[in-house]
Amino acid sequence: MDAEALLLSRLQFAFTIAFHIIFPSFTIGLASYLAVLEGLWLTTKNEAFKTLYLFWVKIFALSFGMGVVSGVVMSYQLGTNWSVFSAFVAPVIGPLFAFEVLTAFFLEASFLGVMLFGWRKVGPRLHFASTALVAVGTLMSAFWIISANSWMQHPSGYARLPDGSIRATSWMEVIFSPTFPERFTHMVLAAYLTTALVVAGASAWRLLKSRGETESAISLRMAVGMLAIVAPLQLWVGDISGKQMLESQPSKLAAIEAFWETRAEQPFHIAAWPDRATESNRWEISIPKVGSWIVAGETTAEVPGLRSLAPEDRPPVAIVFWAFRIMVGLGLLMILLGLWGAWLCWRTKGPEHSRPYLRTCVAMAPTGFVAVISGWVVAEVGRQPYVVYGVLRTADAVSPVGAGEVSASLLAFLVVYGIVFSVGALYILRLMAEGPVAGAGEPPPEHPGPRQPSQPMAAAPADPDPEAGR
Repeated sequence: MDAEALLLSRLQFAFTIAFHIIFPSFTIGLASYLAVLEGLWLTTKNEAFKTLYLFWVKIFALSFGMGVVSGVVMSYQLGTNWSVFSAFVAPVIGPLFAFEVLTAFFLEASFLGVMLFGWRKVGPRLHFASTALVAVGTLMSAFWIISANSWMQHPSGYARLPDGSIRATSWMEVIFSPTFPERFTHMVLAAYLTTALVVAGASAWRLLKSRGETESAISLRMAVGMLAIVAPLQLWVGDISGKQMLESQPSKLAAIEAFWETRAEQPFHIAAWPDRATESNRWEISIPKVGSWIVAGETTAEVPGLRSLAPEDRPPVAIVFWAFRIMVGLGLLMILLGLWGAWLCWRTKGPEHSRPYLRTCVAMAPTGFVAVISGWVVAEVGRQPYVVYGVLRTADAVSPVGAGEVSASLLAFLVVYGIVFSVGALYILRLMAEGPVAGAGEPPPEHPGPRQPSQPMAAAPADPDPEAGR
């Protein structure tokens, strides 16, 4: 095993997955938001909802395409840089990836075209059903990916054969591993929060430029409602996941909290400088006994520390510790933003009339992506030194390739991603800055076909009729 090739392979995977997760975490929530917008338009006949739909569906299409392209890279490097891992886990999680393609990807591919180009070709009900099915497809995709990753976090429902390979013994236990319910819920809520923050930020930007933009005021209030409900719910789900981690991955929990000694009445470290060399925290700001209460539900509970593990079995503590605090800190800010917006809706004319709130929404717009990436750092780095927890070490899963080959591909990814995806992201930001009124427009007209010399061309209807097809 080439230590340099291993490090470069890990860096490449970290870079590509951190870049890729930006797009699914946005499109999962945005697809559901589009379904809600179209449903409200059909129900209320309010044209503002249609305008918002036509605006955000363009951004969804661009983000979805960029997510697909960046996702292809993930499967590519699993074969090039992590071939040992791929061969080892293929009998168990290989079918999960196949199920994702056969269900989620085919569902999205089948109805995405209708959703994007079917405004004048199908009835409103069928078009709404297509949008809803695309939203379901994004959730199903998250289901299978989180299922596979949760199995890697807590392997279950498998058996080891005499030749060292593994086989599934219970597909229900493989798919619904012990950590799956909390992790899937946590990821979906994170996607909804990410989308709500982007929608709130884009809407607030437009309202700062043009206060009377009705569509932006509506979308801002919808985002505020999502934040006010989902952000506190996310904190509760995260707490459940943390308590479950005490049983399933105590080493990750110890790294998250920077616990070195096994003892009762563990303190809660608000901030610390974990040092693996001295097996202690060089300095810390702590609250006594609260750590045991947070992770175990009572202050007298004994919580294991990192010193109970061999040094080679400990995850990198500082990275996990601070990534977790970034995620939680941003989550608390999201809760405050949602409650602030709800208070403005209740006690004032609304958040669209508060310039400090609008500026805060703009500043908070990218924080959902930062929180999602921080969460994945906690999940993946905290699992180290295993790629399949307790079963396969990361050092044993890498392909037999040299550092030169990996560094060349990593450099290529950096250059290509830096050019292609930067252009795409800038174009999306430009569309958001234009706003729903300027950026939505009308659905593209049907191709009229050859024009008859003696007859005038029939004009296409300006809008799809909400009553058609009912």
